[in-house]
Amino acid sequence: MNWGLIGIGGALALAAAGSAIGIGTAGMAAIGAWKKCYAQNKPAPFMLIAFTGAPLTQTLYGFILMNNLRDKLGTMDPGLLLGLGVLGGLAMGYSAAFQGKAGAAAADALAETGKGTAQYLIVLGIVETVAVFVLVFMMGVTG
Repeated sequence: MNWGLIGIGGALALAAAGSAIGIGTAGMAAIGAWKKCYAQNKPAPFMLIAFTGAPLTQTLYGFILMNNLRDKLGTMDPGLLLGLGVLGGLAMGYSAAFQGKAGAAAADALAETGKGTAQYLIVLGIVETVAVFVLVFMMGVTG
């Protein structure tokens, strides 16, 4: 068995799992925020969709890492592929999960106050940067 294959698949699977968790978390908060707006006859901000969808990009980063690792199959130690894929996927997944939590807080705050959209998006971008760094650094290790 080539353990590197687990790492290759793990890069995408773990990043996507984190995205699903983050999207679900932010999505539930967005739905609750919209409900509050409707109950108070306030406009429901469409921007909450952006907060909800932000964690999806980590799945794309996991896909890119997976393809990069796949291209190294046969030329790189399987244990290294396993480690890069699993650890990279986990880091991206955690970034997505916590981006969803930040998106949930942003959804609640924006719906209640109608203010702060730019600041909330900046916070989501900072959390996203972790996943981008992981992708770049892991790809740097593979050469």
